[in-house]
Amino acid sequence: MGSGHRLGRRFGWLWGAYGTSALGTWLAFGAFPLIAIRVLDAGPVGVAALSAVGAAAGAAAAVPLGPWVEFRRKRPVLIAMDLVRCAALLTVPAAYALGVLTFVQLLLVSVVVAAADITFRAASGAYLKTLLPADDLLVAHARFESTAWTTTIIGPPLGGAAIGLLGPVATVLADALSYLLSALGIRAMGGHEPPPGRREGPRIRAGQLLDGWRHILADATLRPLFVNTASFNGLVMAASPLLAVLMLGRLGFAPWQYGLAFALPAAGGLLGARLARPLVTRFGQQRVLLVTGVLRAVWPVELTFVGPGTGGLLLVMGVELGLILCCGIFNPVHATYRLQRIAADRAARTLSAWAVTTKATTALLTAAWGVLGGLLGPRTAIGLAGVLLLATPLLLLWRVPAEPSCDAEAAGSRG
Repeated sequence: MGSGHRLGRRFGWLWGAYGTSALGTWLAFGAFPLIAIRVLDAGPVGVAALSAVGAAAGAAAAVPLGPWVEFRRKRPVLIAMDLVRCAALLTVPAAYALGVLTFVQLLLVSVVVAAADITFRAASGAYLKTLLPADDLLVAHARFESTAWTTTIIGPPLGGAAIGLLGPVATVLADALSYLLSALGIRAMGGHEPPPGRREGPRIRAGQLLDGWRHILADATLRPLFVNTASFNGLVMAASPLLAVLMLGRLGFAPWQYGLAFALPAAGGLLGARLARPLVTRFGQQRVLLVTGVLRAVWPVELTFVGPGTGGLLLVMGVELGLILCCGIFNPVHATYRLQRIAADRAARTLSAWAVTTKATTALLTAAWGVLGGLLGPRTAIGLAGVLLLATPLLLLWRVPAEPSCDAEAAGSRG
């Protein structure tokens, strides 16, 4: 990805808005569980419910929003979703200041934010397809990926410092303001957006709610990628809380060591994002997706063997570095391939269905692995997740994704 590749002023505003909101999200990383524990005296079950139930309910709430977004101009939807997230998050510091904050409120806010997140992602992908020609999509996604990993590195340490100085809700306020700034940035983009397609009738029919899934499952190359990414992301995220329990509990790592184990390897994501375009240019999308899809699955099982002390810390950092490097390459190539395969008039519905499934799968597997961790112990449950992850590339081997068709690329260029 060459730094001199220009994508235009409007993309610059969109990229800046993405970076601002991403930084806010990582500043507030872990804020809700921390508030639940320190302010509301919630136990492990409550904290797990806050994460799993909030994400699952948010995914369910987002199901009708995909078709709704499809038939509307995308930039106003992006602004609206930013403002919804801002308003929802602002209720938390307001209730805290008034002494009326409850666990139910945290849960409801997490549901609203999760639904708005999914809707924003669907609208932004559909909008990006109209904003840039197909040949520029990989450059754009690589820049988003680099920004995501940059904010992952700097956000949590800054958020932790802010919590220490200003209290547990300080980062939630910062996150809310980041969405406000994102909305202002998207508003400043200006420019013309093509009118959306028209649906038949004033209301969304029940059958239209499933259009996104129908399109994915009918496409012989999107279908295996869909199952692969949902299962991979879900298993990786499901094992994360158990690794925290193992490292911070039985193995005796300090919180700063735990944070360091994940912050430093995030630099691999920056490297991966920069390698994505040169690798695709040399080897093609098909081979890059296949190889990195296999390689990213082989790392997590090694976390089963983490031990105490410096050796254990280095093992975690090495595994995370390898995993994140592979994901840093895979993610933008996958996002570009997917967007090129999807027709412009169904992009929002399809991307929404994809995000809903991923978030719901992650919530379900996180809850299931919480139970497994209690029954089998965290180390055994982490190992089981790692073994299952080794099977996820079989989908890519069974049906290797083909290069996007000329018709798909032309449709992306016209959009």
